[in-house]
Order: sequence, then C-alpha cells, then structure tokens
Amino acid sequence: MNIVAAFKVVPDDQDIQVSADGSLDYSKAKNTVSAYDLNAIEAAAQLAAANEGSKVVAVTVGGADIDDSKLKKNVLARGVDELYMTADAACADLDANAAAAALAELVGTVGGFDVILCGDGSADNYAQQVDVQLAAKLGLPVVNAATKITAKGDVLEVERTLEDVVEVVEVPLPAVVSVAPDIALPRIPGMKDILAAGKKPMNVAGAAGAYENAIDVVSCLAPKQADRKQEILEASADGAIAQFAAALKAAL
Repeated sequence: MNIVAAFKVVPDDQDIQVSADGSLDYSKAKNTVSAYDLNAIEAAAQLAAANEGSKVVAVTVGGADIDDSKLKKNVLARGVDELYMTADAACADLDANAAAAALAELVGTVGGFDVILCGDGSADNYAQQVDVQLAAKLGLPVVNAATKITAKGDVLEVERTLEDVVEVVEVPLPAVVSVAPDIALPRIPGMKDILAAGKKPMNVAGAAGAYENAIDVVSCLAPKQADRKQEILEASADGAIAQFAAALKAAL
C-alpha cells in the first residue's frame, strides 16, 4: 500500500504566553507536530507494517519556518519513509479550506496513493474540517472517528467508535480517513531511528500560488480567568450533595 499521512506543524502550546489584553504571544513557542497528527502518523506506520511492501509518505503545508531539520527528522523517525513539505509564507495561518487546497496540491506531487490518514483535528484550532474538505477537493470518500483500520484488498475496513455505538464500515480505495487519538499510541523514536531519518528523502518546496482563507478571524483571545470561589461544603451536612451538584452545574 502507498499510505499518505498528513500532519500540521503548530506552536508548542506549553510555550504560548497570554498577554495582559488576552492576546496570545507565540514568540517563544517552538514548532512541533500537532499531537493528534502523531496518532495518524503512527497509525500509518502500523498499517504499513501490517501490509508487506507498503510505503508511508508524510505531507504538510505551513509557513517558511516549518522547514526545520529537527522537526523533519522527528517525523521521518516515526516509521515514515519520505517527507513532502510546502514551506512558504503564503501557507502561514491557513484556515481549513485553504489548508485542504494546499494539501490537495501537494498530494498531487506525491504520486499514486491508496489512503490518506489525518488526525481528527489540529492541536491549535481543532476545526475537524481539513479531512472532509481535502476529500472533497480530491473527489474521494472519507471516513472519520477511526479507531481501527484493516486493509482488505481494494477496500479498508474501518472501525469507528462513536458516542453510543461502535460502527464497522468498508470504504473503497483510494480514500481519506481521519483517526481518533485512541487508534495508536505514538512511538518515541530512538537514536537509531533519528540517525536513519537524516538519510531519508525530504522534499521541501515553496507554494505554487496563494491560498485564500474562507474565514476571517476578527480576534483570538484567551478566556478571562475567573477567581476561585473557594466554597467548601461539609459532606455530612444535609443537602450538601445537592448543593455541590447545583454549584457544579452553574459553573459549567
């Protein structure tokens, strides 16, 4: 199988600072692979391992700053055979629609593929839209919420874990599948994997054109921190449980 794993490079949320006016300061935040996409990369590697002769190609689009040697090796050390990256100022701060368009263009340079795996959302915006919009632009079927994937000839058997039911569906290939975090625990690359990653193909190029966002962001502010009420209820008091439940409901 030829498996494509799409991922997004995001600022490390541990390094994002909140300014006094509520705006987010990314100046000290290093780039990292979105946590949800690490699950997709691992799922792609495991699917390839289960099907002899398979190849995993990772793809991403973003600003020029994502072209980072350490980041690229980190991806290639996770069971990925080749990397394709569009790193260009024209691809910075793309919304789901523009990101899907840029990814569709990039996937076209990869060559033939059987399936594209995506995380179910990105660690920054978590719009959960790139997978379906990418499938629409490529004219492919899409399945989301996947917690298990099995290749069966020219179809994939996908187990979807929903809120109230576990559903098993078959989707013809090629297809786009977005995976839930539970599908696979991302591996921790060893030194041998990281050294080998440096010898794998890394295809980095600029954008062929501009990509127009469909959404205008007016502002993005951190929520105001509310002071804790520090209200203590005695468990032995009458109605304490009802008071606690009422207070919890009001807080939500």
